[in-house]
Amino acid sequence: MSYAQVAVDETKLSGHEGPEAAVGAAVRRARAAAPAWDALGHRERGARLLRWRRVMTRRLDEIVGLLEDEAGKVRADALIELAAAFEHLGWAARNAGPVLRRRSVRSGLLMLHQRSTVEYRPYGVIGVIGPWNYPVHTPLGSVSYALAAGNAVVLKPSEHTPGTGRWLADTFAEAVPDSPVFEVVTGDGAAGAALCRSGVDKVAFTGSPGTGARVLAACAPTLTPVLLELGGKDALVVAEDADVDAAVEAALWGGCSNAGQSCAGIERVYVAEAVHERFLQRIAQRARDIEGGADGDYGRMALAGQLDVVRRHIDDALARGARAVAGGPESVVPPYVTGPVVLADVPEDADAVREETFGPVLVVNRVRDAAEGVARTNASAYGLGGAVFARRGGVRLARSLHAGMVSVNDVLTFTAVGALPFGGRGRSGFGRIHGADGLREFAAPQALTRRRFAPPLAVQTFARGPRDMVRFERLVRRRGAR
Repeated sequence: MSYAQVAVDETKLSGHEGPEAAVGAAVRRARAAAPAWDALGHRERGARLLRWRRVMTRRLDEIVGLLEDEAGKVRADALIELAAAFEHLGWAARNAGPVLRRRSVRSGLLMLHQRSTVEYRPYGVIGVIGPWNYPVHTPLGSVSYALAAGNAVVLKPSEHTPGTGRWLADTFAEAVPDSPVFEVVTGDGAAGAALCRSGVDKVAFTGSPGTGARVLAACAPTLTPVLLELGGKDALVVAEDADVDAAVEAALWGGCSNAGQSCAGIERVYVAEAVHERFLQRIAQRARDIEGGADGDYGRMALAGQLDVVRRHIDDALARGARAVAGGPESVVPPYVTGPVVLADVPEDADAVREETFGPVLVVNRVRDAAEGVARTNASAYGLGGAVFARRGGVRLARSLHAGMVSVNDVLTFTAVGALPFGGRGRSGFGRIHGADGLREFAAPQALTRRRFAPPLAVQTFARGPRDMVRFERLVRRRGAR
């Protein structure tokens, strides 16, 4: 049997009870296993997580096949996803100790008699709701960091990629048979809602803004904290002095790899007037060399409904006076978009500019200069990632973008750097996965003070005397005046 065949919907097994019973049982098992996992300490947990990575690497062909079957990826896109996922798993395993361990902090003059420390303690059980577009890399951005921080995890993969979620649980059980801290429950949105209500200590969700709002609402009655990694409408700004050929290649890769189904993929390109015509001619030419299909450069659209969104965005842009310089409505041939669609002169109020397309469609618009490109980029309600191409001043332009991550003279490179946090602002969500910020996202800071000796000024006691308060007031005035 394949993983897709055995990954039955557990919400159906529980009959009239719906998903609550299956999800609740998984959470109880995870909670029972969590204390022993926490007690292992950072070093031992890290060793087990690295063992998990070795098992997944040994069984690489299985997961590549699953990603091809369930998510419609071509082999190259599957391998790129797995490489990034393994990188983050390794970073979390090796860096949880240095980031989260107890450390001393200065107590300051007023509290000189206290020794002060801070450390990050695991929440307990983390619920993770994963997406279908990157069903390994994206959930592991939460799962691996949560496990490294000492939590148990219950993952609800997308109902479109249940076999991938099962494979992750199976390989973890093989690598770490003595620590059953990674549970997987399959099902649709009802299972995700049940996970939000199950009493987990935090929920990490990746998906659309609309579903993210529903997750937030489901967690609100119990005040369960939530991490939301939502959509994007990321832009590439091409400055007057940019390397045009390099920017064209980056735009096509950023917009069309994984069939454009990337939350941080490039969907808008703002090109300075001085190089606009050259950029447009070059991208139209190069787009014709790229093909979508089972044997093409990128794979199929994972969901039929997403093809409808792509078609609607193309039609709306053309109806508003845009030009298709590569591809067009004829490129939408279910289940593929047969080649990149490049739209020029698209009005800023068109759907293809305002809404997330999530397909291999690029909007290329002329701007006066890079500064105007930044302004148009920032006008979006989204704020996930972005990119800037410029020979001079690229970092300055990047820092002015309202985005959680930006690449300079490249695209999407931040996704595979273990030490960098990943997350957005606005409609792109809040909270961070990856890096030190990602580890701290799954651990609660605990401040601790320990008295070392009697304070020279005993004012935090009712045994204080008038002289103590006179001296204390003098000290307050002196320090406040500095």
